[in-house]
Amino acid sequence: MSVQIIVDSASDLTKERADALNLDYMPLKTIFGETEYLDGVTISHKEFYEKLIECGTIPTTSQVSPHDFEAKFKEVKEAGDTAVVICLSSLLSGTYQSAHIALDGYEDCITLVDSLNVCLGEQILVLYAVKRDEGLSAKEIAEKLEEKKKDVCVLAVFDTLEYLKQGGRISKTAAWAGNILSIKPVIAIEKGEVAILGKARGSKNGNNILIQEVKNKNGIDFSMPYMLGYSGLDDSLLRKYIADSADLWTGQTKELPISTIGSTIGTHAGPGAICVSFFHNA
Repeated sequence: MSVQIIVDSASDLTKERADALNLDYMPLKTIFGETEYLDGVTISHKEFYEKLIECGTIPTTSQVSPHDFEAKFKEVKEAGDTAVVICLSSLLSGTYQSAHIALDGYEDCITLVDSLNVCLGEQILVLYAVKRDEGLSAKEIAEKLEEKKKDVCVLAVFDTLEYLKQGGRISKTAAWAGNILSIKPVIAIEKGEVAILGKARGSKNGNNILIQEVKNKNGIDFSMPYMLGYSGLDDSLLRKYIADSADLWTGQTKELPISTIGSTIGTHAGPGAICVSFFHNA
């Protein structure tokens, strides 16, 4: 009997990376017009941004269905295994609720964890689960995740307000004013929801807010997983942030892990967003 770890694609782990980590991968759907794609399976992160730019319209996303979860849970049970399921925040998507609906009849072998996070915050919690996997039962891994998820920090700067506007998250007037003034919204995930930390004029001021917010969180616990990421086809804004924030990393790490941001957040952030996720120091 083995312990499986099941993750959804909103963690921004690619299918290839999930396979390499021996994770079961549940893709959300990204829908352009009449065409549905399985995030990270039938459309890569790169292909998503190419299509986003080419189409000029905002796609929609759809949660993992109870049927898909039940099929996976059935596989686990028939193999005589157990599993931990790590989902994006229940306050941002119905995916966790889908898993909960599918749980009926599988409570003896499946344990659910609401990450109360998304994107790279969910990803580093998954990486922590992989790190803690050795010798622990599914329930023990889930208990560790419940204990540590409150220490996860996710901070991001969006390059444009246009996608938030088209997704109905802000008014057209606010988006117009923001774009004219080169306003960059700085966001965090707090208690499972998106929180606006501030609005910076220009990317440099946005980077400065990110740097200060990392310090406000008591810094990065470098003994735990951490991740930097960007949306779009170009990582130049992330490279600028890394240079601006060199004091955070110098002497702490030899290499910064970098992830691309997939369609779940990319649909609302658009290209040019940068993100940092970490477990804060006690």
